[in-house]
Amino acid sequence: MLFAIYGLIILSAGLIVASILSSPAYATRRLTLPDAEEKVQKVRLHNFLTKIIPFSRQILEKLHLDLDLKNKLDAAHLRFTAIEFFNLKIILMAVLCVAAYFVLAKPQIWEFALALMLGYMIPDIIVKRKIAQRKYAIARLLPETVDLLGLCVEAGLDFTTAVKWVIDKTPMNPMMEELAFVLEEIKWGKSRSQALKDMSKRLNIPEVSSFVQTLVLAERMGTPVAEAFMILSEDTRMMRFHRGERFALQAPIKILIPLIFCILPVIGIVIGAPILLEFMKGAAFVIGGK
Repeated sequence: MLFAIYGLIILSAGLIVASILSSPAYATRRLTLPDAEEKVQKVRLHNFLTKIIPFSRQILEKLHLDLDLKNKLDAAHLRFTAIEFFNLKIILMAVLCVAAYFVLAKPQIWEFALALMLGYMIPDIIVKRKIAQRKYAIARLLPETVDLLGLCVEAGLDFTTAVKWVIDKTPMNPMMEELAFVLEEIKWGKSRSQALKDMSKRLNIPEVSSFVQTLVLAERMGTPVAEAFMILSEDTRMMRFHRGERFALQAPIKILIPLIFCILPVIGIVIGAPILLEFMKGAAFVIGGK
């Protein structure tokens, strides 16, 4: 019973962290340039998560985790700094340890270690899930985005103006947020090819990498961008089709788990239970004797 209560506490803590990470205040956002991001950090110095553990910055710098956490949070488009996210993990670890002390009768060392491990891993699992969802959304939206950009370029707009027009006329989505950040980088002096390469490195999605490579090669070789967009649109749709085929091929394997552990035991009970009951009553021996 105590383990069930402790499991419910862990589940509730995970749900609380998930609600914080997905709340409007910390939800998806447009990436900001380094100067703007430094201003945001200065404004939020008095934030609760920043002030509660004063030595977390030194820990991150010594362990070289600050850059890795920053890249993960940027990929998930969360309004957390690395320090705030690290402090949130420490708070969750402390809460689970206190819960283990009060819920379990005589908690062992391994139970405290398990609580610490879960408190450290739950925020990372939630962030990784948000990154995976965002990458999936970008891969699905890329073909239509390429079509819109191709139509704008064929109408006489240059690439930068076409991207701006698509962002203004299209509902905001993860792909539009990435393109908006590319425009912001270009506005602040970065070359178009370098901004696109940075987007490809930041997202690490095969479809986006192909999109960026095609545009960079078209700019370098002097090929018309409209033709590149036509070829790229077909390629991205084909890659999306193959991705769907891979998911479809994985379905029979994934369905084996509920089939083996949920459906087959029920079928065995329905078929075998009457025979077992008759056998226990001795009816089987009577029938055999007749």
